[in-house]
Order: sequence, then C-alpha cells, then structure tokens
Amino acid sequence: MIKVALTGATGFIGRHVLAVLNSHNGVDVIAVAREFRAKVPVIRNGYWVQMDISQPPVNVFEALGCPDILIHLAWHGLPNYRSLRHFEAELPIQYAFLKQLVQQGLKSVVVTGTCFEYGMQSGPLSEEIETRPANPYGFAKDTLRKQLQYLQAPDSFNLTWARLFYMYGDGQSDSSLIPQLTKAVERGDKVFNMSGGEQLRDYLPVTAVAEKMVSLALKQQNIGTINICSGKPLSVRNLVEQRIRDEQYHIELNLGFYPYPDYEPIAFWGDTSRFDHLTKVR
Repeated sequence: MIKVALTGATGFIGRHVLAVLNSHNGVDVIAVAREFRAKVPVIRNGYWVQMDISQPPVNVFEALGCPDILIHLAWHGLPNYRSLRHFEAELPIQYAFLKQLVQQGLKSVVVTGTCFEYGMQSGPLSEEIETRPANPYGFAKDTLRKQLQYLQAPDSFNLTWARLFYMYGDGQSDSSLIPQLTKAVERGDKVFNMSGGEQLRDYLPVTAVAEKMVSLALKQQNIGTINICSGKPLSVRNLVEQRIRDEQYHIELNLGFYPYPDYEPIAFWGDTSRFDHLTKVR
C-alpha cells in the first residue's frame, strides 16, 4: 500500500483530490486539516489528522503516518494575492514545514504552484520560461519552489511543482466569477456586472486538476515544475456565456463595468507539452 498524506484536504482543490485518492485501490490516505469546522468527507481508505502546519509537532513525519508521498495544497491568505503576508509570514511557515518532513524521511512531495509565477508575460507559457512574479503571492510561491530545489542537494527527495492555472467547479470561493454569476441569477438580477471579458485565460475543471495531480503524485518521480492546465485559451466572456447557455440562465451581461485586473496580462494560457509527454501511454 502507498501512503499519501494530503494537506489542505478540506479546501476547494483538496476535497476533489481526496475524492480521487479515495477511488484508488492500494492507496492509504492521511488527510490533514487545520480544524474541523464542519463535517468532513468520509475516507474509506484512510483517516483524518488535525494539524496546524504553522505549529507542527516535533515528530511531524510520524504524526502523518510516515507517508510515502505528500500532496501539499495548504496555503493561507487567498484570494488576496497582493497581501505581503504571503512572503512575510506564509513562506517561512511553508518552507519550515516541508523541510522538517523531508529531513525526517519524506521521499516524494507534490506542491501546488501558480501561473502567477510567470508574472506579466503573455501568450502560451511553458515551464522553461523564466519566472517573473508580479504580485506577492506569485513571488512567495516562486521563492518556495526555489528553496525546495536547493533543499534537494543536502536532502534528496522527489519534487513535483504543480503549477496551477484557473479552475472552476463545486466548492469554489464565493468571490470567484462563476459563483458570483450564480448568486446574481438566484437573486433575480437582470444584469451581471463584469469586465470587458476579452481576457484570454486557461480554465480547467477542478475535477480534472485533481486527477492530474494524483496521477503525477503516484509516479513518485522527481518531475520538477509542470503546468496543470488545459492548454487552450478561452476568453472570460466566453466562459460566462457558456455557463449561461448550459444552465439556461436569463440574465444580461453588463460588459466593461469593472476594469481589467492590473496584476495579470490580458492574454495568457499554459503549455501542456511537458505534461502530455510525461503521461502519454508508451
């Protein structure tokens, strides 16, 4: 049996990753949550551990059941990407936690990165492109990746840096675009205020993101940085219009009500070549 520990297991992505792990035979799951505020999902092939990663026990690796793999999703302070807390407080907490686990015996780590590591670069973005983060969250994530790569020299371990783009699906934050659209319809709003909607982004259902992350984790390889994305640019306007058609909503779009975000370029999407090559059936 392969033991897989999962931090951030009650979060948006975490719940879907947990569902995928739950469907795998031959996998024992140790799901980690900071606190149990509500009923947590049932784990048929594992158990829950309550742990604050900012204050882990001395024997943290043992406390997590000595896992073979860690899928690390936990990160506090989102979606406020501009908060200095990301590198002033969260970054040292994250690195200390992961370093402690590695030094106590963890051999494979999968950590979520972000497309914001690429910064204001436009067009198709591949893993070979130099990172140029333009907000504190992207900077903190990019720095953590580099720290872990340096840590591999004295403490050999497999590192997969899963660089996420945009996701949607069940459990998404209420402040995200699609949940806001749904709420507007439920309120009976006649119009939905949004930006011009011409931004090109890379969207992937969170269920697909979870499947991809688990498939990479179970390889137990030193994969390095890899994009988790669709590889297909889609405008924000088209995304919203598609949801309106699919759900048969009766609402008009008030385009241009909000300005475009100044912390991301107008058009960018991920390159899936590396993921496709790594996961293709030989």
